[in-house]
Amino acid sequence: MTDKALRLGTRRSKLAMAQSGQVAEAVGQVTGRPVELVEITTYGDVSREHLAQIGGTGVFVAALREALMRGEVDFAVHSLKDLPTAQPEELALAAIPVREDPRDVIVARDALKLTDLPRGARIGTGSPRRMAQLNAYARTHGMDIETVPIRGNVDTRIGYVRKGELDAVVLAAAGLNRIGRSDEVTDFLSVDTVLPAPGQGALAIECRAGNTAQDAALIAALAELDDPFTRAAVTAERSLLAALEAGCSAPVGALADLLADGQIVKEMRLRGVVGTTDGSTLVQLSTTGPVPETQEAATALGRELATEMLAQGAAGLMGERAH
Repeated sequence: MTDKALRLGTRRSKLAMAQSGQVAEAVGQVTGRPVELVEITTYGDVSREHLAQIGGTGVFVAALREALMRGEVDFAVHSLKDLPTAQPEELALAAIPVREDPRDVIVARDALKLTDLPRGARIGTGSPRRMAQLNAYARTHGMDIETVPIRGNVDTRIGYVRKGELDAVVLAAAGLNRIGRSDEVTDFLSVDTVLPAPGQGALAIECRAGNTAQDAALIAALAELDDPFTRAAVTAERSLLAALEAGCSAPVGALADLLADGQIVKEMRLRGVVGTTDGSTLVQLSTTGPVPETQEAATALGRELATEMLAQGAAGLMGERAH
């Protein structure tokens, strides 16, 4: 490999720049080459519409992928939960590094926890998945909350709470950790209360799957940053999402975690949930099996759980769209 700088394509948001900067450092170490960040504006960054209306999370990914295919950048970093489940043949998912905390958190006024929120509390989130599960939790625990659709970056969202317009907002723990603002979290939502988005907390490093020696060398170098357990987990979660044919606007939560006996990892448990945004109907199931050794095994785990969820009535909920 030459000493020519590798160009890393990234979105311009504070969070994207923070996570890309962390990856750039790691890639510099494994390749011995300088890495420069190339900022790319995506339609998802400039549009003020609700995500569900502009085509789900894929709007953040398309511009980065186009820059990759045109050769303007050498590799790109995405939040894995933003990636559409179908992988283009021209691109390789070269590495999925060790996952950050996958949980959702709330940032609430007066350092309140979820269970301390007053009756009629207004909770902001742009995610139908979070709305469905929070509303279901409130129904079963005798809480009275209102979920309010919001968009914007972390500052904008936390600003609604600071200005007193909302009682709380829901965010991903991983994002706040990566920008060094985890001290603002007032409550971590247990995955038993809110299952995260498939792939939440994980990053995807993508590059061209070309036949050139350069592409092959870059794929091999990036592969050193791959974490096989994280890859198996997110592959199972995304396979569940794909099999439910949910697209990004249907409220699907999924989490695969490893069950260990002492230091020995024995099994992988995959949990999935789908529901109506008002929380009146939830289909929540889990399955446990040996830790998948291959991409195919991880994919099969997700597909099997999706089949069971569809049999339990998930299909009927899939017509729901966030309004």
